[in-house]
Order: sequence, then structure tokens, then C-alpha cells
Amino acid sequence: MGNKSSSTTSTSADGAKGGGEGDVNDTSDTSSASASRFSRFRKRLHLHRRHRHKHSDDDYNSGSDDFVGIALIQIIGAEMKFKDRWLACLSMGERTYRTAISDHTEKPTWKSEKKVILERDGPRIARISVFETNRLSRNNLVGYCEIDVLQVLSQDSDDNIKVLDLVDPSSSDTVVGNISLSYSIEDPIEIERGFVRRVLAIADGNEDGQLTFSEFSELVDAFGNQVAAHKKNELFKEADKNGDGVVSMDELAILLASQQEKESLISSCPVCGEILGKSDKLNDIIHLTLCFDEGTGNQVMTGGFLTDKQASYGWMFKMSEWAHVSSYDIGLRSGSSASHILVFERKTKRLVEELIDRKIVLSMRTIYQSKVGLTLIDKGAKDLLQSISEKQGKKMNSVESVKDIPKFLEFFKDQVKMSEVKYPVEHFKTFNEFFIRELKPGARPIAHEKNDDIAICAADSRLMAFKSVDDSMRFWIKGRKFSIKGLLGTDVCSDVFSRGSLVIFRLAPQDYHRFHVPVSGVIDLFVDIPGSLYTVNPIAVNSKYCNVFTENKRVVSLISTSSFGKVAFVAIGATMVGSITFSRKKGDYVNKGDEFGYFSFGGSTVICVFEEDAIEIDEDLLANSQRSLETLVSVGMTLGVSKQKRIDVEMPNLEQCVLGA
Repeated sequence: MGNKSSSTTSTSADGAKGGGEGDVNDTSDTSSASASRFSRFRKRLHLHRRHRHKHSDDDYNSGSDDFVGIALIQIIGAEMKFKDRWLACLSMGERTYRTAISDHTEKPTWKSEKKVILERDGPRIARISVFETNRLSRNNLVGYCEIDVLQVLSQDSDDNIKVLDLVDPSSSDTVVGNISLSYSIEDPIEIERGFVRRVLAIADGNEDGQLTFSEFSELVDAFGNQVAAHKKNELFKEADKNGDGVVSMDELAILLASQQEKESLISSCPVCGEILGKSDKLNDIIHLTLCFDEGTGNQVMTGGFLTDKQASYGWMFKMSEWAHVSSYDIGLRSGSSASHILVFERKTKRLVEELIDRKIVLSMRTIYQSKVGLTLIDKGAKDLLQSISEKQGKKMNSVESVKDIPKFLEFFKDQVKMSEVKYPVEHFKTFNEFFIRELKPGARPIAHEKNDDIAICAADSRLMAFKSVDDSMRFWIKGRKFSIKGLLGTDVCSDVFSRGSLVIFRLAPQDYHRFHVPVSGVIDLFVDIPGSLYTVNPIAVNSKYCNVFTENKRVVSLISTSSFGKVAFVAIGATMVGSITFSRKKGDYVNKGDEFGYFSFGGSTVICVFEEDAIEIDEDLLANSQRSLETLVSVGMTLGVSKQKRIDVEMPNLEQCVLGA
């Protein structure tokens, strides 16, 4: 990704311009003080990068050790290679924001800005996507770039403008234009002062920059806190530190900050309605300030979307609205309404929407989420799926199938990275050869490769992890007859597995379809279990009418390890999966990360079952799974630590991991 610089500077929303209210009694805002705060903030960002789990004594007390700061990102404009109407989307964490649509031009200008929260170990990679939008090719993703916000903010540079190359989503080697961004640091102290200015400006009837008791009383009433309303005299005396009979801006700021830590004067945010005082991740004053920015229109970018795809179409699937109507929170929507599958990308900590043909979604909902579908399954759909899979398998092994590769790459552009593949596209003589493609050495680094007490992810996949089988059935698997014994069969199952931990790796068609060994050990056995070929899509897994994992064709292997006891590894076939091929045999010793086998054409799943109390699964994977939200992972990322040989280990550096296929 190329980088250029410009000497232009930008103005902070609550900085030099003071949010439009002017500076009231702000004698401390000299240039030297601002520079000092800027330097301290840079220092905190450096400390964050170098010592992620250590805190500096001079860190700003925002109500949580997780809080790092606030960044103001502005999408200024772009230079594209042809004229069109354009919009840009900024995605970071579980939120996406969009600009307005530009005029018909090759040099769109937006000057749209957004404040984003930075937290320790939170999202730090911002993705900016540029879409062309017209009647012929509406909302087509043309180019994108990614920027590490913490990294650019911690660089010792006075230049806060970046011009980044926009790369083609289907080829990271192709540049389609560039985009200009500005970034600046929002000083948390100044943010609090900016909020107090706004509050004071509302209540200060005579505009003298301070509050009389009468004005202060009206302000407390406006906060809506009944407890505070009954002790106005006490609060006024506490705020009036110098006893001059009025409350200045500085005195009001101190009161609000101290009360938020003890007994908040403001019980709920007047903009978004969120109850304050319940979050341990963000100071309530900063929350209120950001909401005031949204509510007063100070920030141009429209927010609250889940993914850039949804934002580009203007779909109003905002997070709060989605959560209120969905029994799976922001994960898969349940029942026959299931249509939008969202997954959480572990590397970037961002929500992405899984690409599925709408006609396929409709057919899956018809078969797997209705009583009519159940009747179809009972009356021969199993045999039909088997026949379809066999025919499709033969077709994908034919020479003619090679013409489908470019179509596949176009549909899954930005998700299949050919730069990681061992051989170029021209090397493959059939579609299935491409589908079971190998990757270049080092494309999937193995976390803590020499430490066998740490298990890794077995596949590029969408992962669900559960401490127990009961948890998996509560949050994800809805089949009425699912059981570990049914999954593993009588030859492998034991009581320790029945009460053990379960990890599901779901491979979508666009994924790298070779699976790897999650733990080091000896392969004890392989057991073939015949069965159906239902789809492993969540729409089917979440159906109460069929038991995908216990009815599908599968191969169960057992690995004996020194760190995790015995681990059951289940490779499950699915609709259009021609075969499951293993590259290891019984009696082999395998190291974690070794290739174990591959699936031929189609979606498929690997399930790992650990003995009871054998593994401590990574907390982020468990937390997402409890929200019924799959986590997009890559081979080699950490999965968990052995409980039998628990050691204090360094956590994975996800920035060095590579996603995609």
C-alpha cells in the first residue's frame, strides 16, 4: 500500500474551534499547554504499543484501564481513474460509517469525519472502502485500504494527512486510485471541557460563563436524576469550591467528573438513551460528548451500520435496531427470517457479512427452517442431496470446470487472496484442483509453534467455541437429537468427551479448504461414519428439524497428546463435498500446524472435541460464541491453553496473522 504526504492540517472538532460555543473561562488553553497534552498523549500511545498489558501512572483516568484515547478521522476525498458518483465507508470494530454520495466526478470530495474510541486490545485497524454508485452498477466496491489507527497516531510527525493507495478488491497488486485522510488526537481532558461548555451554554441564561444557584438547579432538574434533584444545595456547595456563590466552567467540570465516578448526576444519555454508569470501558462524560456530536450534527458521517456492504446500500440495520429484534443479538437471525450471516473478523475486530447467493439462501430457508422442508427431507431429499453432490463433484473434476475459476474469484473478490496461493491460477487444470489449493510456505504462521501446551485453529473458517456441549446447544446447535455420542460414534465417545469442550470450524466455499492439526500428538485411529450431506450453513445448523452434525457423512480421528489428553477431530462432509481426504495415517506423530487433509468442492466443517477440563479456550472466542456470533479465524491462530500444564504465555500478535484464502 503506497503512502504520500501533504502539508495540510485539520482542525479538531472540539479543539481550536471549541465546538462552536467559544471558550468560557478557558485561561489554561495556551499553546504550550496544548502541546504538552499532545506530547503526553503520544507517549501514552507509544506505551500502549510497546507494553500492551502495562499501564503508565500518568495515563488519563477515563474510568477504565481499557481506554486509550479518541481519534478523529476525516475522509477528505479521493482520486479515481474514471468519473462516477462515489461514497466511502469507514469500518472499525463493530461499527461502520458512510459519507454522503459525491457529485459525478473522478475526484470526489467528502470532508466527512468521525470520532472513534481506541481501547487497549480493542479494534485498531480502520478499513476505508470506496463504492461507485449509479443506475448501471449500483454500489459496486471499487477499492479499499486499511490503516492501523494506533500506529499512525503514535508516530512522531506533525503531518496528519495521509494519501493512501486504494487497491482492487480482487487483486491487491492493482491500484485503482488513492484517498486522502486526516487524523488527529482528541485530548480526553479537552473533550470533557468541551462537553461542560455545551452544558453550561445551555443553562447559563445571562451568558456570563458561570451558573447561579437558580441556573444550577434548573440544570440538575434537566439531568433527570431524582436523587440529585433532592440535594441541589449540597451539590452546589460541593461545586462552588471558592465560595463565591457561582459555579464556573472548571468547577462544573470537576463536579460532573467526580459525580460520574460516585453517583452520576446524569442517569441516562439524553441523545441515545443508554443507561450510564454500567460500562467499564469508557468514561461516561466522553460517551455523552460523542453522542452530543452525533445529535447536533457536528459530524457528517452517518453511523451505526454493521458492515460496509450494508452501509453502501443505506440499509438501516443499525446495531441497536438489530439487537432489539434479533434473538441472536448481532449474530445470525433465527428461524425462517435468517438471511444475513455476520461474522466477526478476529484479526481486524470488524464485522463482515458472508457472501451467499440469495437464491441459495431462499432454498436453504425453505428446506431447513420449515415444516414443509422437514417433509421434503423425510421424503427423499437426503438421497437427492447425495445425488447432487456426486454429480457436482464429477463436474468440478472435469477439464471444462476450469472456466468457473474466474467467476468464482470475481464473486469472492477481496476474500480469496491469490497472492497467498502456492501456484498461479493458470496452474490449475480443473476447478477442484483450484478449490483444494495449497498456500505458500509461511502464509499461515503457527502461534507459539514450539509450545505444545497451546492449541491452534485447525482451519481458515468461521469458528464457534463452547466450554460444554450444553452451551453449544443453548447458543448455536438447535437440532433436537444432537449429542457428543451421536457425533463421535460409540468407537470414540467416552464420558470425558460428553462433558468436554466443543469447537466448530465452518469452512465456506471461499475459504482455503485444507485443514490442519490443532495439537501435537499421535493419531490413534480413524473411523468412517456414513450419512447424509446436509449443508453446514448456520441456517441448517440452527434448524430444529434436522441434526446436521450427527446425521452427515464424517470421519472421526483421535489424537493422543501429552498436554490435552485425547482430542477428537471430526471432518464433516456437506452438500457438494465430493470427498474428505486425509494426508496422515494411523500411528503418525503430528505437530500442531501440520496439514491433516482437505475437503473437495463445497462447504464443510471440522469439529474438535476436548476432554473435560483439558483446555482453556481463548476468551474472545467464547465471548463471541455466547452472542451466537461466529469468529473468522485463520489456521495457526491461538485456540486455547492446556489446563493440565497451564503456563503464563505471551498472547498472540494478531497483526501478524493473515486472513483469507
